[in-house]
Amino acid sequence: MRILLIAGAFNSLTQRVYAELGDHGHQVSVELVTRETPLPEVVRRHAPELIVAPMLKTAIPREVWSAHTCLIVHPGPVGDRGPSSVDWAVHLGADRWGVTVLQANDEMDGGDIWATASCPVPDVGKSDLYRNEIADAALEAVLTAVARVASGTHRPQPQAELSDAAQTGHPRPPFRQELRRIDWRSDPTDTVVRKLRAADSQPGVRDELLGDIWCLHGGHPEDTLTGRPGELLATRCGAICRATADGAVWIPELRPPRAPGAPGTLKLPATLALGDRLPPLPEVPAPHDPADGPGSNPDNGLGDGPRTWTDIRYREDGPVGFLEFSFPGGAMSTDHCRRLLAAYRRACARPTSVLVLGGRRDFFSNGIHLHVIEAAAHPAEESWANIQAMDDLVEAVLTTTDRLVVAALGGNAAAGGAMLALAADEVWCRAAVVLNPHYRLMGLYGSEYWTYTLPGRTGPEVAAQLTGRALPVTAAAGARLGLVDRIIDCPAQDFTAQTARLAVRLASAPTTQARIATKKAHRERDEAHRPLAVYRELELAQMHRIFFDPDQPYHALRRAFVRKEPTAAPPAHPGWSPAGT
Repeated sequence: MRILLIAGAFNSLTQRVYAELGDHGHQVSVELVTRETPLPEVVRRHAPELIVAPMLKTAIPREVWSAHTCLIVHPGPVGDRGPSSVDWAVHLGADRWGVTVLQANDEMDGGDIWATASCPVPDVGKSDLYRNEIADAALEAVLTAVARVASGTHRPQPQAELSDAAQTGHPRPPFRQELRRIDWRSDPTDTVVRKLRAADSQPGVRDELLGDIWCLHGGHPEDTLTGRPGELLATRCGAICRATADGAVWIPELRPPRAPGAPGTLKLPATLALGDRLPPLPEVPAPHDPADGPGSNPDNGLGDGPRTWTDIRYREDGPVGFLEFSFPGGAMSTDHCRRLLAAYRRACARPTSVLVLGGRRDFFSNGIHLHVIEAAAHPAEESWANIQAMDDLVEAVLTTTDRLVVAALGGNAAAGGAMLALAADEVWCRAAVVLNPHYRLMGLYGSEYWTYTLPGRTGPEVAAQLTGRALPVTAAAGARLGLVDRIIDCPAQDFTAQTARLAVRLASAPTTQARIATKKAHRERDEAHRPLAVYRELELAQMHRIFFDPDQPYHALRRAFVRKEPTAAPPAHPGWSPAGT
């Protein structure tokens, strides 16, 4: 079918719907719309057989939905209505939630139902839930609905005909800041964490801190540090620890509130956002920090130790090392990269034959940290420092020749984060992962040795197509193209355990030691033919030119992205291709 996607943003769900429908043989196009978009004209131009709205905050006009079947993806169970469905799911501590695909009509979220799917609600933040369990259910429902539309025989069910028992949801108001407010004197840790997680990506929880108003983003329980409720207790890896009525929470990021009519504000690591306002606090290392050697972090998700938080952890299972990391939004600042590199080098000093990099649910990596760069006194210099730190990390992976390295992607990867994964010997992806192995949409040439790894996996022609077209690909398409070596079809909650079992099996395989020897010889041959330093030098020459030229589109695109402002379409670079090909 010719399907037109209309969305408020090309976000993770829109990308996944786009890529999955394309994989199923449909001809899919995308239009990003606002209230000012002349949608009837857009639809006439595309002449679609079906319109799907995976993420839309504006109403579809009658002129459109009366002439075309328009499917709205609502992230709530049957009967649920309102713009804050996932916020409510996390805030209420729901065990299960759902997604409803309904037909657009005059009544917001009140149209006939084409398909539904349910999903569990694990103890995670709203954005993590949305990108994983909600997105899985949404894909199931969308594919069912599209097949039903294509059949021409299915009759969608009017909501008025549903029994009360069938409507597990109900209309809910917008989740405004007064509902999110934290009472630090009386709210226990679990309540505070739920409030923070229900607002983790947007809009954050508005709160007073050190005499100023901030939006708090992200929340993780802490069971060992205590103090006067509301008091700041410690820092760790850029996060701040704040006391609750019965414990404490870690808050990784802060953002100043956005003034009416002003540009969007920057979401930064909490200690960086506070700057000189932060009082002297102890920097408390995580228990069993990877820099201190192996060990199982108490916050291992198994509930067998006190809860705490860290963004990098290392553990071992016999001959397998697991270096897990999780950075908000998948963005990796200079500091993130340097700390992960230090942990990687410590992990490589351990007597293991397989090292798994990643393995957590949600984002693997999206490359350099654009918010931190935008906040820097000299963004060009911070861009340069950040890309150098990313390159150092990727180089360490590429030059590891005494063990097999597996990049385990439980969530999406893009730009330099996708290239970080390609530096490993094997790339394992959860089936739901979406890859964006390109840089063009941010006006960048790219680095992270992509001109070595990407053509090496896909061939130069496919590499040029991927970087030039700059479109998302599913894990299944990635496997066909050579980007992905193993697809793990499991729920997000099971990915870590499934990866661990497969890694142990890989380490014990009789061919593993021979593969390590072959890998070492292959790296030596490649180095003799063309050193890695040459790829790095050529890539960074392009990046330096972009970073330090204020007229390059990168700077306007970066500002528009982090401050959520409209911008012109990114530049086309048809001449960009892997260096030396």
